[in-house]
Amino acid sequence: MKSRLSWLWSEYSVIIAFIIIFIAASVMNPRFLDINNQLNILMQVSIIGIIALGMTVVMLSGGIDLSVGSVLALAGVISVLALNASGSILIGVFTALLVGAFAGFLNGLMVAKGRIASFIATLGMMAAARSIALYIAEGGSVSGEVSGFTAIANNNVWIFDLPVLIFFAMAVLIYIVMHKTRFGRYVYALGSNEKAAMLSAIRVDRIKIGVYTLIGTLVGVAAVIETSRLNSISSSSSGAQYELDAIAAVIIGGTRMTGGRGKIIGTIFGILILGILNNMMNLMNVSPHLQGFVKGLIIIIAVVFQKRE
Repeated sequence: MKSRLSWLWSEYSVIIAFIIIFIAASVMNPRFLDINNQLNILMQVSIIGIIALGMTVVMLSGGIDLSVGSVLALAGVISVLALNASGSILIGVFTALLVGAFAGFLNGLMVAKGRIASFIATLGMMAAARSIALYIAEGGSVSGEVSGFTAIANNNVWIFDLPVLIFFAMAVLIYIVMHKTRFGRYVYALGSNEKAAMLSAIRVDRIKIGVYTLIGTLVGVAAVIETSRLNSISSSSSGAQYELDAIAAVIIGGTRMTGGRGKIIGTIFGILILGILNNMMNLMNVSPHLQGFVKGLIIIIAVVFQKRE
């Protein structure tokens, strides 16, 4: 009986935690269950959720990416400039994806070919990307001048905001990539034992570059939504601390910091747990300055539970 309970907790701990937190939030504040509030939670977590999907893949490979917030700001700034210059929404969107993918590709090159620890490589990219964004935007914000661009983040399909549907579509896509393709199997193998993966004739360098390019592309998607929502992007504040939220969601979802173990579905529940906690703190008028403390505490608790498994 004890071993079965241990297995259930090991496999479904994030789902159990989600149910407990959801019930607790419902009891603590009746407004929590309001359908508009639930949809608002989904909307709030959609951007971080898309980034967290990519972070899951990176962490499964045994790496980490601290540059996602700064790359989002850079991709947003350059895409808006391209949008305004061309007058084409398609070109603006493509530019954001291209900038994000290129930044991720550079991270992958530094990690795979330069043999630089992912923490250091992406820390450098974080500083560089933010600096370039600030320089291009002259330290301020840039606004879109093309009508219709805001429809990307502000349209609805039935009762769901379009960013929420994009998030779930990305989740399905990454799930398929990680669980139904050779690339996904190689990522798990790399995170479990890099040396064994190399001895198994897996092109480790290519997998690493692919992993970071993938998260960069997803950051580009998030940048499009972030920019479209307000039709502008701030070079200084947009994307700030997004890496903390993404990493927190991934760890809460059960992905190991050392790589090789974790699930995309876990990350989805992890980001929903963060969304519920943020929403409850807002409903209870908890100071926003304490929300970072709560996230940090959650990360520590999640890692402690991982070590006990």
